Amino acid sequence: MGDSAIQNRAAKAREIASSPNNFQVCEGCDSIVGAQVAICPNCHSYRFDTSAPRVIEQALVLGSREQQSVTAADLQ
Repeated sequence: MGDSAIQNRAAKAREIASSPNNFQVCEGCDSIVGAQVAICPNCHSYRFDTSAPRVIEQALVLGSREQQSVTAADLQ
């Protein structure tokens, strides 16, 4: 993953952290998904942490490193 990809992740993390009520953290795989999602598109879990502090914390963690998880888009 190049520097531009990491910069894109950091920018997306800042966007998520600035509006955490629009997102939630999947308790199955720690992915961040939209607040309206009922089933995680990555692991198919249906349990989410909707608290703003948790969303902000996870966004900053994910935005500071390269992608490590496999997403549905990676499998297509």
